[in-house]
Amino acid sequence: QVQLVESGGGLVQAGGSLRLSCAASGRTFSSFAMGWFRQAPGQEREFVAAITRSGTSTYYANSVKGRFTISRDNAKTTVYLQMNSLKPEDTAVYHCAAKFTNWPGRVYYTVNDYDYWGQGTQVTVSS
Repeated sequence: QVQLVESGGGLVQAGGSLRLSCAASGRTFSSFAMGWFRQAPGQEREFVAAITRSGTSTYYANSVKGRFTISRDNAKTTVYLQMNSLKPEDTAVYHCAAKFTNWPGRVYYTVNDYDYWGQGTQVTVSS
């Protein structure tokens, strides 16, 4: 079992920044690839960003590429999402997710890839 708790969401004006954090506990954090997803009301959960077990490689949805940065600190068992140049269409509940994997160099970008999910944190971007 892995427990994931997101924090850092809030209300921000368009063009502003937020940093989300996801604290993990329960198993060896470095054995998990991590990802961020978001879900707006009435919409399916969509991929945002992913990172390999050691943090050496990342992958982003086209909609956030160049604006968002995913990173991790395995010593702190925490993954981050730095969100810059926020747009109203970024408004959603943001969830972090963990996937146990024996492939240290792989990233995962579909909902069904992931084993564990956090409760989510609300990000609202005003125009």
